[in-house]
Amino acid sequence: MHVITRRKLNEFAQTHITAKGPLDAWFKIVSRMTFHNLMEIKAVFPATDDVRGLCVFNIGGNKFRLVTKVEYRWQKVFVVAVMTHEEYDRGTWKPKRQKK
Repeated sequence: MHVITRRKLNEFAQTHITAKGPLDAWFKIVSRMTFHNLMEIKAVFPATDDVRGLCVFNIGGNKFRLVTKVEYRWQKVFVVAVMTHEEYDRGTWKPKRQKK
């Protein structure tokens, strides 16, 4: 998979030093893998969930969340947001539901 962009991971790790190791490990694993669906991701990262079409990874033993958009067809992972668990729980990162 091609991760777009690692810069967001590095910027987050600059302010949250304990996230650097887990984010680097996640990046190395994902960059070497090929995933075709969420079940394949969950086989490698069991604490991963689909939230409104976004793939949310639990990073660093439940301390951080990595929100991504995975395009299986093109083998790309777009980093949407990296945040602490507390920031994630506030829910401000979630995409707004469209009114019908």
